[in-house]
Amino acid sequence: MAMKIRLARGGSKKRPFYRVVAADTRMPRDGRFIEKLGTYNPLLPKDSEERIKLDMERVQYWLDQGAQPSDRVSRFLEAAGVIAKKERSNPKKAEPGKKAQERAEEKAAKAAEAAEAAAEE
Repeated sequence: MAMKIRLARGGSKKRPFYRVVAADTRMPRDGRFIEKLGTYNPLLPKDSEERIKLDMERVQYWLDQGAQPSDRVSRFLEAAGVIAKKERSNPKKAEPGKKAQERAEEKAAKAAEAAEAAAEE
């Protein structure tokens, strides 16, 4: 049985609240889970103690059993020092999208035309 340590969403509309759970990968996101390992409240300030609460002993147990943390949970565990920090590299993240690049090219072309017109006068 493939296990994941992941977030299960709770809370009402526009007021997210997450439980950190150990669940079978075949179960739905908010569906059946095996054990609740902690909570995450993204509405609280980043320096708040209540923002992320984890039962580290149980998290370590599930990691030893072969459970894989989701990306967000792995970031929580890296911050807590439980797992080694992974190198993440997404160089395309900072690049603008296709439409924004097209707009920039059009703007550059108009600026070049205006510069030529000013030079001729």
